[in-house]
Amino acid sequence: MLILGIIIAVCLLYVAIGYNSLVKKRNDVTNAFGSIDAMLKKRFDLIPNIVATVQQYAKHEESLFTKVTEMRSKRYGQLSDEEKAEFDKAFTQVSRQFIAVAENYPELKASENFMHLQRTLNEVEEQLSAARRTYNACVTDYNNAVMTFPSNLIAGIFGFSSKPVLSIPEEERQNVSVKNLFQS
Repeated sequence: MLILGIIIAVCLLYVAIGYNSLVKKRNDVTNAFGSIDAMLKKRFDLIPNIVATVQQYAKHEESLFTKVTEMRSKRYGQLSDEEKAEFDKAFTQVSRQFIAVAENYPELKASENFMHLQRTLNEVEEQLSAARRTYNACVTDYNNAVMTFPSNLIAGIFGFSSKPVLSIPEEERQNVSVKNLFQS
């Protein structure tokens, strides 16, 4: 009888430790996504304001600046996670176009305001990239715990399910043609 009690106690202890581990990993995933969200919010608020400053200096590419301003006009807090991800993709495309504008307008490129914008864009994108890597690492760790034996038994009992990692669209996986970048 004592041995049965010990076995039951060990099993319950294992379930409690396994459950707590899964909760911690799930919370790490949520926290990592929160970091991405914070960086997207920073980009959403900061970059358009800097662009507005540069816009006063350069009127060369009105449609490009208009796209950034239109994105800024949406309320960030009201966007769903999917809309935030779509904003992220759209902003990435616009920022690439913005850099291309700099290549076509040397006087814009030489502007101190524009140089500040380029540095800020680079810094924010690097921070966002780091946040995405952290998120994917947390998701992988969590998914490993949800999918591997014996923790998958506890995950199944308590309804833990795997989460998707962030990935880039296929068109962004193509190699950059440096030759094409220098043709105008």
